Order: sequence, then structure tokens, then C-alpha cells
Amino acid sequence: MSAALQVERLNRTFGALLVTRDVSLTLDRGARHALIGPNGAGKTTLVNLITGALKPNSGCVLLNGEDITKVNQAERARRGLARTFQINQLFRGLTVLENIGMCISERDGYANNLWRAVGTKRVILDEALDHLDSLRLVDDALKLVRELPYGRQRLVEIAIALAQKPRVLLLDEPAAGVPSSESHLILDVVAALDPNIAVLIIEHDMDVVFRFAKEITVLVQGAVLTQGTPDVIMNNEQVKAVYLGQEGHRGGRHG
Repeated sequence: MSAALQVERLNRTFGALLVTRDVSLTLDRGARHALIGPNGAGKTTLVNLITGALKPNSGCVLLNGEDITKVNQAERARRGLARTFQINQLFRGLTVLENIGMCISERDGYANNLWRAVGTKRVILDEALDHLDSLRLVDDALKLVRELPYGRQRLVEIAIALAQKPRVLLLDEPAAGVPSSESHLILDVVAALDPNIAVLIIEHDMDVVFRFAKEITVLVQGAVLTQGTPDVIMNNEQVKAVYLGQEGHRGGRHG
């Protein structure tokens, strides 16, 4: 059985700057994998290469054994590759419910029906409310996204990603801006996901990483430094020197 996601020897340059250096990474079905590294390590660049926002200079990306290196972002999403962003990508002038409803409508092929308002199809409304309930967002359903605190907007973005019914879910700093009292919701929702969904989390909060991940990859200067279980990574002297010792439990916001 093929892996859910395979990244094979990806390289990416910006001019003379090599920002992704021969990176290989495999997520099996059901993986709970974390990608960590100091600021500027190239974590978000790697996610952009995986999702198609950037094209690699060399190397390939496979989704469920199929080469998607030349497939655009939208088609990758339709094939089951979902992501969140460091800075959320929401329709701020629409309600929370409308944001979720639009995602479900697009996924199920209802988005081209211009004569039916989003949310008037009962099955869409029910599913949208289920996703909001899982992240304790039901009370915010009819609020405009721009009216919500940033941390709540992050939760909305995660709900949208889950509404895509992904096979592979990439969470780029999901706890950024989320109050510590609510960050556990993210892990609770991920823990309740279909065990066949592979999840890759990019996160600076090491408490979140060590609670979530079964496997961790450490990226430094665009290349994989090491990979292993949380215990192995926590006790790796190289990792302590280049990352854990500098970052502590909470680092900056760029990757």
C-alpha cells in the first residue's frame, strides 16, 4: 500500500539562495507527524511546495502514490490535500457559517448553483454546524469572520480544512494566536480524526508538538537535520543545540 504523502528530494531556489535542499519526507496513512526547526529553516516553503503554491526546481511530490508535482493547488485540494496557513485565508466579510458552507458546497459540486444561497441546502448546513460544534464555534456561526478575535479565526480555518474531508492535512502553526485555554481544542479535533488521515503539523509550540506527534522531522537551513520519535528528538544533542535550546517552548512566528 502506497504512503499517503511522499516528498522525494525536493529542491527550491530563490535566485542564488537555496531554500529547500534535497528534502525527502514520507507520511503513511494515519501519520501524526510534526515538522519543526528554527526561524528561516524553510518549513513554510516546504509546505508551499507540497501544496503547489510553489514549484520545485527538482524532486517530486506524490499523493497516494500518484505524482502530483505538476498539478495545481486547486486540483491537489480536490484530490484530498488540505492545509491551513500561518496567516489565515478567510472571507472576512462573510459569516463563519457561510465560510464553512462555501467549502462544503465546492467540495460536493454545489458551488456553481448561483440560485441557491449557501446554507439553504440542509445537508450542507448540518455538516457545517457539526464542524463548528467540534471546535466550539457554534455560537459564532452567524458572526462575520472579521468580528472574531484572531485566535477564533484560526479555529474557523481549521474547521474549513476539515470540511474538505482531506486524506492529508497540513496544519501550518495552528496554535498561533489561539489562547492557551483553547489550543487543546485543536489537538482534541485532530485526535478524533479518521485514523486513515495523515496529518503534518508545523508548529513552534513544543508542548503542542510533543503532545501531538508520533514522529518529528527537524529542518535546518532548508535540509532535514534528523527525524525520529519525540523522545529521540528531545534527547538529540544536535537538535538541542540548533533549535530546542534557542526556541525554548515557544518560538517566533516565521518558518
